[in-house]
Amino acid sequence: MITAFPFGTLPDGTSATRYRLQAAPDAYADILDYGATVQGLVLPDRNGRPVDIVLGYDTLEGYVSGDCYFGATVGRCANRIGNAAFTIDGKTYSLDANDGRNHLHGGLEGFDRRMFRAEIAGDTLRLSLVSPDGDQGYPGRLSLTVEYSFDERRVLTVRFRGETDKDTVVNLTNHSYFDLSGGQAPMEQVLWLRADRFCENDENTLPTGKLLPVQGTPFDFTTEKPLSRDLNAKDPLLLSCNGYDHNFDLGGGGTLQPAARLSSGVTGIAMTLSTDMPGVQLYTGNFVHGTGKGGREYRSHDAVCLEPQFFPNAMAVADFEKPILRAGETYDRTIVYAFHTEA
Repeated sequence: MITAFPFGTLPDGTSATRYRLQAAPDAYADILDYGATVQGLVLPDRNGRPVDIVLGYDTLEGYVSGDCYFGATVGRCANRIGNAAFTIDGKTYSLDANDGRNHLHGGLEGFDRRMFRAEIAGDTLRLSLVSPDGDQGYPGRLSLTVEYSFDERRVLTVRFRGETDKDTVVNLTNHSYFDLSGGQAPMEQVLWLRADRFCENDENTLPTGKLLPVQGTPFDFTTEKPLSRDLNAKDPLLLSCNGYDHNFDLGGGGTLQPAARLSSGVTGIAMTLSTDMPGVQLYTGNFVHGTGKGGREYRSHDAVCLEPQFFPNAMAVADFEKPILRAGETYDRTIVYAFHTEA
């Protein structure tokens, strides 16, 4: 069941709406048409108490003025594009440089700051957007839909679909910050990743193009461990960005399969993330700040992001799969979050 509630008004007078996807009496997801954003995700802990497991804001103004991308759909291209430019078939396109000299999460006015048109189709919330040719520097008119569904098995599915009239770059993801502990012990969450290689970053958190083995490093999550275990290790790749902010190689995309598992011993809530994307960005909220839902003061390392996507800066690295959507083709990618509670 999906119900709608007013969620404030933008400075231009446009009204925003929060849509509640009720999976069960004690489990629901709140989705905004502003930014196609996951504003809330509530599940019962092992004792039946409700826990909101994602960071965010209580008001629309928080999302308008905030800069952490809480729960948002980010694009056209998630993560970083080096030197804020890319080349397709010999033609170079210049983008917003909103992260030093680099382009981040679609630019100054990325999809996280757009109003989507909402349609309820049974138990699916369909949010659509048209990004015009030249938007933030990207070529082509992109027609995009983001579909959310949350079923009785407590499985939240996010499906991205898009079409363009010119060859362009498209790399979409959801930027939810997960704290399955409900604010009690965010970095004690236990993580497993299906990845035996990760991207080496430069000093600007931009992949150099080298894929390094995780074995014997703080980046090895092939055996599950608490995020805190190696978070403060004296590793230059961690020190340079105050924690994890690295892309992990999932061994190729195209097939929906488990990529990560996250759990909290405090609440008993566990999540399995599946995707058909080739990589997943692990970000431990290294620069999170501000006042969030319920007046909680957010601080560094208060949550973790697991963002399925094409590799960062893929357009500039010869061996990385390119996130190019050709005119006439369809972009179709999926993220699935399956939740359960452990004793």
